[in-house]
Amino acid sequence: MLDPDRNERVDGARMRAILTVTAAMAFIALSYAAPDFQGYRLDQMPQAIADPPVQPVGFAFSIWGVIYLWLLISAGYGLLRRAESADWDRMRWPLAGSMVLGGAWLWIAGPSPVLAAVWIFVMLALALLALDRAPDREFWLARAPVGLFAGWLTAASFVSLGVVLGGFGIIESPRIAAWAMIVLAAIVAAAVTGVMRPGGAYPLAMGWALAGIALANFGRHVDVALLALVAAVGLGVLWWLTPRRA
Repeated sequence: MLDPDRNERVDGARMRAILTVTAAMAFIALSYAAPDFQGYRLDQMPQAIADPPVQPVGFAFSIWGVIYLWLLISAGYGLLRRAESADWDRMRWPLAGSMVLGGAWLWIAGPSPVLAAVWIFVMLALALLALDRAPDREFWLARAPVGLFAGWLTAASFVSLGVVLGGFGIIESPRIAAWAMIVLAAIVAAAVTGVMRPGGAYPLAMGWALAGIALANFGRHVDVALLALVAAVGLGVLWWLTPRRA
């Protein structure tokens, strides 16, 4: 006997799986098609500086290539092998939403640093919701790629906020802005690691960003570099000591 409700749920899950793949492809395509973005221009903010201490060294942003590819593989696997799985389906709406917003971020960041800072925090909120809903089974194809994405967004959100707060003179000292954002990002990351127990990909992405900040500041702001390293090590220790999800 046919079950209309079940058929509707299955069709809905399949459509969301297709949407997630589409969102991943759009995320990648729009990001690579966007105008070259090398950071906010100095004329966009009244007190902007060329190399704000809160910003990681340039090569740290290469992690985006891994994030793009891993999210696409995850979405494709979810469509081909887990399209009807309820545990995979729970994360799809927020993950697709975060990726769609991500595809537009570079196009927004050029004209408006303030809107870009708000935008990336919305991306982060959706990515963390997707991470919380991500299935435990097949960790490397579901929870890990979403964790890497959310971990980098955690750092990137506070970097963007720090640049804007310093650039508009809300926090007058760029070094103080860097200190404040590193501490806030570390607190959020510690809470996510301790409460969600997301696995190693999330703290790895955060640690990569913090190491990038440290490398960017050795030789000019040693205090910022040391704080970033302490935060990275502390987050790694917390992850190590946190019980793994069953």
